[in-house]
Amino acid sequence: MLHTDEELLQEVAAGDEHSFARLFHEWQPFLSTHIYRITESRELTEEIVQDVFLKIWQTRETLTEIRNFKGYLLVVSKNHALNALKKIAREFQNWDKWARENKPGEEPEDLRQSYYSLIDEAVDQLSERQKQVYLLHRHQRLTYQQIADELGIGKESVKTHIELAVKHISVYVKGRIGMAIILLLLQA
Repeated sequence: MLHTDEELLQEVAAGDEHSFARLFHEWQPFLSTHIYRITESRELTEEIVQDVFLKIWQTRETLTEIRNFKGYLLVVSKNHALNALKKIAREFQNWDKWARENKPGEEPEDLRQSYYSLIDEAVDQLSERQKQVYLLHRHQRLTYQQIADELGIGKESVKTHIELAVKHISVYVKGRIGMAIILLLLQA
């Protein structure tokens, strides 16, 4: 049984998949918390954590040179997070540029898709009940009463769930756009 990070890194560097799985399970919660503070997005956090550990596995031979694994993880993950946020900022910069140059409502498909992806991320973060009510209302176009009947809850509960869901989605999307604008300003 391995006792230190250094020994664990030696095993991973040698290609031991079980040691890599152990490394992942030991450090994933810490890294997820760290990345979430930067991105404020669960989906983006999961993606970045997976990318960081994929990079670790792909460059595992260099792990023997690392003396402070926690510091290494923090630097690598921060760089991945900032790159992901810069990518989002570029997408919104392109969208904004396009919007200023073209007629409203005619945004290119990839920019429209980026916006819808943000909405999907926000919806995924809703509580199960809020998500269920929101999707029944927005996607299946059911009325409040139809949703209440289908789920066995009151019409006022449906209204409250939808209001909370819409508020969360709005805050989430505005926050991501705000983050993109901040990153653009930092690059200027």
